Amino acid sequence: MSEPKWLIYARTKIGEREIAGPRHNSWIVRGLAKLKAWWADDETPWCGFFVAHCMEEAGLPFPRHWYRAKGWTDYGSRLRSDRVAPGAILVFDRAGGGHVGFYVGESLRYFYVLGGNQGNKVSIAPIEKERCVAIRWPKDEAVIGAMVYMTGGKVSKNEA
Repeated sequence: MSEPKWLIYARTKIGEREIAGPRHNSWIVRGLAKLKAWWADDETPWCGFFVAHCMEEAGLPFPRHWYRAKGWTDYGSRLRSDRVAPGAILVFDRAGGGHVGFYVGESLRYFYVLGGNQGNKVSIAPIEKERCVAIRWPKDEAVIGAMVYMTGGKVSKNEA
């Protein structure tokens, strides 16, 4: 296996997006219900939902407060930035809160993040490394892979 199972699943969701107006993406709504969220729309920030949903699909636990991006800060085990590998959970600071997603690569200045609610969809976006506050890995899961160098893409400034 070249990538962890939660990242393999996450990649299948690239392109899932919010629906503007009174309707909502049924995949997001069903996933929120399965995780017993108190909300059932796709306008409420859902990056934490996306990560929790992927972990659940992989048969792994997730934090009690999975819906808060920064609720992932103490999840699993800490990874050093020189040990980061595809599938690592990256937690970022942002104005008004945080953001969480999966590492898929990096450049000198950016982490490339596969996450939900990035431009109102599941996508891969470069996010400034200086905003990263935690790099985590599921406890008792072997770290597979190593740093992946990437370039390009529109830099994400606010994932709300």
